[in-house]
Amino acid sequence: MRAVTLQLFLAECAAELALFAAVGFFLFSIDDLLVDIIFFARNGWRAITVYRRHPRGDARSLVEGRPSGWLVVMIPAWDESAVIRAMLRATLRSFDHPDYTLLVGYYRNDPATRLAIEGVADPRVMAVEVPSDGPTTKADCLNHLYAFLVRLEAASGRQARAVVLHDAEDLVHPLELRIFDQLADRAGVIQLPVVPLPDRSSEWISGHYCDEFAESHGKELVVREAVGASIPLAGVGCAISRFAIARLAAAHDGKPFAGGSMTEDYEMGLRIGALGERTIFVRLPESPGHPGVVASRGHFPNTLGAAVRQKARWLGGIAFAGWDRLGWRGGLGERWFRLRDRRGPFAAVLLLAGYLSALLWGQLWLASKLGAPLPPQASPLLATLLHVNFALLLWRVFMRIAFTTHVYGFGEGLASIPRIAIANLIAILAAGRALFLHAGGGPKKWDKTEHIFPADHLLPAGPARS
Repeated sequence: MRAVTLQLFLAECAAELALFAAVGFFLFSIDDLLVDIIFFARNGWRAITVYRRHPRGDARSLVEGRPSGWLVVMIPAWDESAVIRAMLRATLRSFDHPDYTLLVGYYRNDPATRLAIEGVADPRVMAVEVPSDGPTTKADCLNHLYAFLVRLEAASGRQARAVVLHDAEDLVHPLELRIFDQLADRAGVIQLPVVPLPDRSSEWISGHYCDEFAESHGKELVVREAVGASIPLAGVGCAISRFAIARLAAAHDGKPFAGGSMTEDYEMGLRIGALGERTIFVRLPESPGHPGVVASRGHFPNTLGAAVRQKARWLGGIAFAGWDRLGWRGGLGERWFRLRDRRGPFAAVLLLAGYLSALLWGQLWLASKLGAPLPPQASPLLATLLHVNFALLLWRVFMRIAFTTHVYGFGEGLASIPRIAIANLIAILAAGRALFLHAGGGPKKWDKTEHIFPADHLLPAGPARS
């Protein structure tokens, strides 16, 4: 009798968990499907209207003509002595622009990073000391770089055309500064795609970033701009017009970056959009027929612990702190995408419920094979939701394969299927860590992960351009 009662109790728990997860997955899947519909409808409409009258754009045709302004690239660095020198030298070799400066922030208690920066010995590279022991927050470091820029402009009598953001491990594209130069008058924020570099030593952990960015920067940001929502900055491969960042600084005591935020880049795009400035996502092939796009590339975390820490920082800053700091503003499109941005923790709860339900059903099935009574059948509502969700899941998997294949090839597209489970595990663990940190008041300092600079065969060749 007790065994039967336990079986019924477990079956009821499994059914309740399954129903909760099924309803949530259905709503999220419909939300994702709407993004897909808008994306393909937009592409189809442009194909039969715009591209019948005008050729498709490419980066080289956009940047034809003489560059017109001084661009300042800000690179915050804490404990980056292992990568910063190689990154700066590769960047100097790569950028195809005659007038730019790299401002690299380091902390006074990090002499190794300072020596690595100074070892580059190029007048276009300026080491900027943060006058406090590090790490503080990345935003605090960026605010010190901005203050230095203001002093530099006053001393030189020049004004930057735009501020560009990069990290210490980034592999930049030669044409990005020319694109920013051309578009700085048209938008307050310009974001290029981010393309994670595959790491053969971490096919599953590092590889899941390839899948996620291929879809989010191949589709989601396109739709985000199309519906009038602000484009959040990725912190790399992005530019802020000098006018827009000055407006933001004026409203925040000269500190345009949110010093207490762990996702200051994300907030920057939304805060500038809230000022009425245009924010754009620019995805352009290098030239007609060229397979790749102008993008920022780099390696992402390649261990489970590092990936969880990074995703927890993103979840905490966007979903938890972002709700408090940014609220709900703007039109329908803006509010819709803020809701999408903040659904991560709830998605983790749904995933956990779904996996627990599957585990319980599996145990009940195994017990029935060993002679225990069969568990009750799923309710008609749950059975219907499971069938619908399965169809929607197949569509989501197809989308993941398609976008990953488009960027990385068919082999990586197929590998993206099992990596979905890895991504789910990381999401669940990261949500738990983010909730724990948020309950404790949030991270108090820069919770960075160890960086790796790309291998030599990926780097630009030739001497630094003047």
